[in-house]
Amino acid sequence: MASRRALRSLFLFFLVSGLGCLLAPVGLRADGTDPTAAQLNALIQQNQSLQQQLQAQQQTIDALNARLTGLDQATARQEQELQSLRNRLGETAPAASASAAPASAVGEIRISGEAGMGLFNSGSRGEYPNADFRLDEARIFIDASAWKNAFLFTEIDLRTREADDDGVYIGELYAGFENISGSWGADDLLSARVGRFYIPFGEEYQKRMVLDDPLVSHSVTDIWGLDQGVEIYGKDGPFSYVGAIQDGGGNSLHNFEPDKSLIGRIGYDPTGWLHFSASAMRTGRLSAAGDQVSALWFTNGFFHALGPAATTNEFDATLGELDGAAQWASGSVAAAGGVANFDDSNPAGGDSRHMTYYYVEGTQQLLGQLLAAARFSHVNAPGGYPLVGQGNISTFLFGPLRTTSLSRLSLGLDYRFGPPLVLKVEYSPEWGHTLEGTSRNNEDILSTELGVKF
Repeated sequence: MASRRALRSLFLFFLVSGLGCLLAPVGLRADGTDPTAAQLNALIQQNQSLQQQLQAQQQTIDALNARLTGLDQATARQEQELQSLRNRLGETAPAASASAAPASAVGEIRISGEAGMGLFNSGSRGEYPNADFRLDEARIFIDASAWKNAFLFTEIDLRTREADDDGVYIGELYAGFENISGSWGADDLLSARVGRFYIPFGEEYQKRMVLDDPLVSHSVTDIWGLDQGVEIYGKDGPFSYVGAIQDGGGNSLHNFEPDKSLIGRIGYDPTGWLHFSASAMRTGRLSAAGDQVSALWFTNGFFHALGPAATTNEFDATLGELDGAAQWASGSVAAAGGVANFDDSNPAGGDSRHMTYYYVEGTQQLLGQLLAAARFSHVNAPGGYPLVGQGNISTFLFGPLRTTSLSRLSLGLDYRFGPPLVLKVEYSPEWGHTLEGTSRNNEDILSTELGVKF
């Protein structure tokens, strides 16, 4: 731009000089007397010189115009090349669902958080028989860019629904490496994270938090968990994938068995409004004395050994699940179904379990920001297994009762004041049967919750 202004200034200088020559006196006498022959010859010579100067100036002007045109064309080519480079670098979103997107600039730190609080009232055998006002969830998220597409993400859990104390714990904490494959021209094909992150099995774990879930409750199986390991993920056209290797056990400080948990999920999006996925995982062989429980939550409890502690050393579980979801402008529907196979090393045998489960849920916008939501979920456990659900955890996880079937219906209203503020009301009756033949009742929950984020 500076060179272009200089050329235009030079052009104006030549133009003014030429006009000055045309308007200046050229030898006429001030007293108005007739010119002599010598004066006429001088005037002719001056006119010839002026014409030569004008021709030279015109040539200079033509050269300047040609040079300016060349500069404009070069600038346009540079802009096209810059845009082409941006396209090749792939300025797109991350390849798979992640808990956080990396900060955009190296050294940038972003802090956010969310909390849910409300009133929870259950039957006498439920979690909240005394109508608790409670802080249901409170989390702080820190996302710090480290280098290019590398970042560090931390989730600090000030309060979670499953915790039985007010301690502060580490949720997710991992180093993320976005679009590794972009370095060889395959955008979004490969990304990775290393550290502590959510077990990538199924789809429900991605929308458990208060601002993401249209209901207060989750499905009766509510499969989720945090574990240490390595995860890779990516997408190619309508297909996506996630794969992870994790410790598998519930003890976050030590791993008591060399066997590892393996998890994989493949997704398919034939259109923008339709999604399918298939998931599979194994917890690996876990130590009954060391790990005690699995890192994976199942029906608001864990997988753990059924055999006597004196003779049962190990246990494990394998799971498979199919998910599908569709959405439209004012609502959505989602469904999932799966199997969970459990076994332990009890020498007496008889502890193997083959359990099946499913859920179906839907949402529909009613008036303005008011949303109606419903979910039905069920788990079937022939032979009986410790299924907690909305019941008291001491009674149904580590107590003597084994549940053979458990169902939950969740009905709720969700009013979104805006993206960072939501008010939810829900009634979720639950019922089932135990191996001893008794019915599970008095576990229904009536709840109202306010969710806030910043």
